[in-house]
Amino acid sequence: MTLIELDRYFNSFLKKENYSNDIALNGIQIQNKNPDSKQIQKVAFAVDASEETAKLAASCGADVLFTHHGLFWSGCETITGNHYARIKKFLDNDLALISYHIPLDANNPNGNNYGLASRIKLSKITPFATWRGMDIGVKGTLKKAMSIEEITDKVLDGQKPMHVLKFGNPLIKTVGICSGGAADDVEEAVKEGLDCFITGEMNHELYHYIKENKINVIAGGHYQTETVGVSLVMQKLAKEKKIEVEFIDCPTQM
Repeated sequence: MTLIELDRYFNSFLKKENYSNDIALNGIQIQNKNPDSKQIQKVAFAVDASEETAKLAASCGADVLFTHHGLFWSGCETITGNHYARIKKFLDNDLALISYHIPLDANNPNGNNYGLASRIKLSKITPFATWRGMDIGVKGTLKKAMSIEEITDKVLDGQKPMHVLKFGNPLIKTVGICSGGAADDVEEAVKEGLDCFITGEMNHELYHYIKENKINVIAGGHYQTETVGVSLVMQKLAKEKKIEVEFIDCPTQM
């Protein structure tokens, strides 16, 4: 499988064409020397494209690094400073970069939000948290009511959350999920009358809004809530295409 074929495979289910309002440049961001002929033997996966993850991907023998947060967003950016250093690390190692942003947040079932919902066995799932006309998050009902502590443990797979704001119903039945930096979507969760909102980051100015509206919030960490999609895509690739894969864990503590 070449780089071009690999990206066609990813896009066959991530479908970047359905997310044209994304601020990220989805798909191949940096090619290898021979994208039409070089056979991809190993793909590394990480949440963020950075000098560190590029170095680790090259060190483990990967031909491609697949990330959720890439190096190129909307608009033109000069290739100077640390941006140059990051790109140089890819070019020096003939390491390609493929990145999918909103398509990976929203994908069913391999995205961040559906993946988080699966961990708590959320049912009756419908779209939630629309951004720039794109449905990103999910909301639904728990098959069995749980405490916020139980949900936190399951949704983060035992990892420590950034913040847990326990201001709502002690037994939670309805949940809205939008990973990463989606703090403002707590307002939609309140309007929907949900018992709990799960995201990555939470803003200081929303604390009293959350408390006054008596809703539970789990801020699991931007990084932690977005390891889910890259891990699911990695497992899918390994299973379906028999390509060697490796997850590169570079937590940001945020």
